[in-house]
Amino acid sequence: MSSQIDHLLNETRRFAPSAAFAQSAIGRAELYQRAADDREDFWAEQARELHWHTPFTEVLDWSTPPFAKWFADGALNVAYNCLDRHVEAGNGDRVALLWEGEPGDTRRVTYAELTDEVKRLANVLEGLGVGEGDRVAIYMPMIPESVAAMLAVARIGAIHSVVFGG
Repeated sequence: MSSQIDHLLNETRRFAPSAAFAQSAIGRAELYQRAADDREDFWAEQARELHWHTPFTEVLDWSTPPFAKWFADGALNVAYNCLDRHVEAGNGDRVALLWEGEPGDTRRVTYAELTDEVKRLANVLEGLGVGEGDRVAIYMPMIPESVAAMLAVARIGAIHSVVFGG
């Protein structure tokens, strides 16, 4: 038996976006060219758009391939960058999460609402003794509270593994 992966289909079709969609796109050809010309400078520029608790001084450490370390001397909080900075910028009333359930019910959760929920959950987790570096398994259905749980775990520096149940 062969240990190689085999396949039966080579997909070569391309589906171009509409002209209106392409016109409003952020990712244009020149963006991709800038990334190709100097990837480290490009990604440093993108990373500086985030909030860093400790700004990075080195973009990429490739001293021991294949172990690349991006922004290793910097420190940020993913949950803060996903939520708090948008609220602080005055966008708390914008929709952060648009959820649609099976029977067609919908929920719109704003950045401010999601930030409050994440902070409450993070406090509950810390009250239970969960802290930085701990591992948390999240077993929930695909509902907005699952997103809040993941962000709460990230906010306190713990590591999460998600099992969607439902």
